[in-house]
Amino acid sequence: ALQPAGLFYGMQTFLQLASRPRVENKILIPTGTIRDYPTYAWRGSMLDVSRHFFSVTDVKRYIDLISHYKMNVLHLHLTDDQGWRIEIKSWPNLAVHGGTTQVGGGKGGFYTQEDYKEIVAHAAKRFVTIVPEIDMPSHINAALAAYGTLNNPDTKFPKAGNYMGPAETRGIVDGNNKPTDLYTGIDVGWSTLSLAKPNTLKFVNDVIRELAAITPGPYLHIGGDEAHVTKKEEYIKFINQFSEIVKANNKKMIGWEEIAQADIDDNSIAQHWASEEHAAAAAAKGAKIIMSPSKKVYLDMQYDSTTRIGLHWAAYIEVDESYNWDPSTRVKGITRENILGVEAPLWSETVVNMEDIEYMAFPRLIGVAEIGWSQAEGRSWDEYKIRLGNHAPHLQKLGIDFYRSPKVDWSN
Repeated sequence: ALQPAGLFYGMQTFLQLASRPRVENKILIPTGTIRDYPTYAWRGSMLDVSRHFFSVTDVKRYIDLISHYKMNVLHLHLTDDQGWRIEIKSWPNLAVHGGTTQVGGGKGGFYTQEDYKEIVAHAAKRFVTIVPEIDMPSHINAALAAYGTLNNPDTKFPKAGNYMGPAETRGIVDGNNKPTDLYTGIDVGWSTLSLAKPNTLKFVNDVIRELAAITPGPYLHIGGDEAHVTKKEEYIKFINQFSEIVKANNKKMIGWEEIAQADIDDNSIAQHWASEEHAAAAAAKGAKIIMSPSKKVYLDMQYDSTTRIGLHWAAYIEVDESYNWDPSTRVKGITRENILGVEAPLWSETVVNMEDIEYMAFPRLIGVAEIGWSQAEGRSWDEYKIRLGNHAPHLQKLGIDFYRSPKVDWSN
């Protein structure tokens, strides 16, 4: 290999080959030469630790699993309406109060900065870059509940409720500015920051500064999706401001595809999930694209109508559907040259523990890893499903609670 990462990936291939059955107490591996290299630089998964909180141990386990399939990025969705999961020393109540719950009203939790550094170090040993996401200007209620000075009158709680009301609120009241209530439901797009609030940009600057200081990787993700109650002109100003603040902290800004509405350029990266129009517009402005089409690689989508957890607002995604697509032809106006890579997000509205993570991610994540690594030419579901079925004993040795799709003949 030309770099240490190449040796690591070669060893992962060797370990997969070495999982073959023993013959006379020996492991027999065919001789030969493998010349292997990735198609895309970015091969990742996203783990939502906000809707439900996952321990440092669980995150490390997920890093181990994705790196075994030669993925090199873990995108951590650290904040949302339901919970703030990273310690910010200059705004301590974000985590201390904003991290105290999750979907359904569980106890939540957060990572200290030392916890986060431990995750980053664990990932680095496996050549995985951690990309932290602070979702703004929407998906922000956990911060609004922590500090009244950030609260925006345009934020309207969903009529369905699912919040921890005033008796439980321990946010910081600043003059007449009262914090919002903590939220435990799953509605989206109803919360927002406001540029009219004098402390908003100080908050953004402080959060990005502290997070950049403990993130050795080159990227910071600012979210930017589903800002339904943020006025468009204010949304554009927000994204432009975020871009400058991220750049001032020597990082590159990533945002969901909606950031294409702002003044982005080749200093930004847009993550495609739903709108082909926004994704193509981002590429036209020079931004690189991360391909995460929700109808193909959203790992929280149910396999079919009988799947015990998950959602299906984007689609039911069986194992063949998550494998049968090509990033370079998925969106009109986006070519191979525009694409940085692929990423499979796992949102956690219904995912509550490590067993759930494994069941929803595997085996679909393996197919996404192959799309990110292998050339499109020669890929075929009919050939892949045989290899995947024969891989079942290896998954069992790894202790993965995977979904046994009826579309695959699983080896025992």
